[in-house]
Amino acid sequence: MASSKSTSSVLTIAGITLVTGFLAYAVYFDYRRRNDTGFRKKLRKSLPYFQQGKDKKRVDKAVSESQEASSSSEPNQSSPEMLRNALAEVKNEEVPTSPEERETYFMNQVSIGEQLASKGPDFHLQSALYFFRALRVYPSPVELIMIYQKTVPEPVFKVIMELTNQNVSNPPSPSQQHLELAEDLDEGTSPTRTSPPSETSSQEWDRITDPGVQTPVKDQVEGYYNYFPPKSMNVAVEPRTIPGSQTVRNVLVLTKDFSAGEVIYKEFPIVTALDADLEAAGTYCSQCLRRIDPSSSSVKPSETSNPLSSTYCSETCMSAAKAQSHSLLFTLDSPLPPEIPTGPIPASALEARKAAQAKFIEHIKQDARSSTLLVAKFIARQVAIETNKMVNASKAAVSKGSETAQETNDFTDAEGGEYLLADHIERLRFLELTAQPEALKLLAQVLETALPGLEQFITEERHATLIGKMAYNAYGVYYDGGRDDKPEPTRRPEDVEKTRASVGTQRQIGAAFYTLSSYLLHSCAPSAHVTFSAGTAQLHLVAERDLKKGDELTIAYVDVAQRDGESALDCRRRRRAELARGWRFACPCAKCEEEGKELAASASASATASVAGESDAAASDNTGVVIINKEKGMEDVSSDFQDESKVEPSLSRFEAAQKEKTEGGQD
Repeated sequence: MASSKSTSSVLTIAGITLVTGFLAYAVYFDYRRRNDTGFRKKLRKSLPYFQQGKDKKRVDKAVSESQEASSSSEPNQSSPEMLRNALAEVKNEEVPTSPEERETYFMNQVSIGEQLASKGPDFHLQSALYFFRALRVYPSPVELIMIYQKTVPEPVFKVIMELTNQNVSNPPSPSQQHLELAEDLDEGTSPTRTSPPSETSSQEWDRITDPGVQTPVKDQVEGYYNYFPPKSMNVAVEPRTIPGSQTVRNVLVLTKDFSAGEVIYKEFPIVTALDADLEAAGTYCSQCLRRIDPSSSSVKPSETSNPLSSTYCSETCMSAAKAQSHSLLFTLDSPLPPEIPTGPIPASALEARKAAQAKFIEHIKQDARSSTLLVAKFIARQVAIETNKMVNASKAAVSKGSETAQETNDFTDAEGGEYLLADHIERLRFLELTAQPEALKLLAQVLETALPGLEQFITEERHATLIGKMAYNAYGVYYDGGRDDKPEPTRRPEDVEKTRASVGTQRQIGAAFYTLSSYLLHSCAPSAHVTFSAGTAQLHLVAERDLKKGDELTIAYVDVAQRDGESALDCRRRRRAELARGWRFACPCAKCEEEGKELAASASASATASVAGESDAAASDNTGVVIINKEKGMEDVSSDFQDESKVEPSLSRFEAAQKEKTEGGQD
């Protein structure tokens, strides 16, 4: 029985700890331990083999507490009451919040835990509690447990397991659950060791303090782009300086020659979101976004498990949707894989989960922005990936999701290197958006009622970051030039959601988020274009012209074609306004730079002709962005390209002024 509970607890860790990839502290701690030599030395010196008595007072206090406890109990044993009391004390302790405080806290707990473990059986309970505390703040709990199994004596693991069983047997009240997430992370044990700690334990701790001992730093951090993207995609990620500026960006470049019209690669998305009106109509598959003809077959989940009225083109797509996100977000099914045993869920808990889902669904329908649903599905995919990784007990399964998901039609993953889904998304650009408190609150409630503890990791800042990543990188999916029946947006132009769609967001049928294609930069004269010629959300990148190995790949985020009856100036103003609204930059591409020079020359000539001795000239800076004379009360667009509120008015005022002058015959 104990073994079964222990296995269940270890697997449960996966479902709760997966979102540590979003924690600012996790990124901070892991990056510093891999890249900062001084930090690694400091961490090493905090461990018992290098401690030199710095924590003597803390250890002495812990020794005294253990001696008092052992005097009133059987030797080498911990009674259930002792374990309950010890667990209660830990739960009442506050956990440090800042990265620096957590760093110090972690090092102290590990140091004292090992020193107590070496003092004999009478100190095993106190030792386990200190390791228990360290696990609460470590950014990768599963990794730390694996390290514990090789460095901590077997009896200490036994105490940790008994503490865990006490925690499982006495679940917290709803009012306490949010305080006990860290303890939930500790619900597990690891294979025991057959020998006491030796001097080689010092080497094992190097896996925390100096990952270079086992895994080269470049392979795990800087080496990410050695494994991603896979060579079969015919592209590579390279840092290059943006023309006319000092900005360095990661861009996609070709690894072989391609002729115009050739498909460079095909990519499946991580998550998709069908437009709300089409979701309700049931005319497209909610998973792959394939059109469903009235004459073709389709499937739907049961009525009680389908609050969004989702329709699927096949059983395969419906199974994939359930495994990746649907079951967690929109059903009362267990959020964990079948292999992870769970007890019966109380009726009150099911009702709370159902109510939370209903409120979230109502918000999704009213909000009508795909980014809200994309973020929720993305988090759910992480749950599926991480829990299945633990079930399969194989790191080769890290980014393949559920066994029932589309294994061959999945997103572009790293080709080795043991990278997580969080490793992909953390490297992508994002928009700094204001928080969406209502969406955050409702999503947190959905996660909490499905798997208590998940909601603690979706803070206001992290939720805004994910929304910003979806907003910057999502693609609009469209077929045959797009549709013309999408409801007109009711928000202000600057608040309307944009996706990368060369036919315009208003013509899409849904949105999709990709790991590889997110690296494609915009150009008003792109070297490639995106199609969805398979009739699904599978993205095809096609060469716009003959391209050579090493050429940079660019696409158009917006409709850059000059429309009927539209002047070149109107076309430029329209596409640049859309880019400023949707992605908050003033395009520095060669086409915009050349047109900027022409406009500057025109403005200069017009100003000279109309106002003698006074210049209202505009020139182009070294990024190709129009700069307007600040003495005339205008703004420097180049300095504000990340602030939509400044970019858009600046671009619009300048270009509107030029249009007015042109129409008035002043040029």
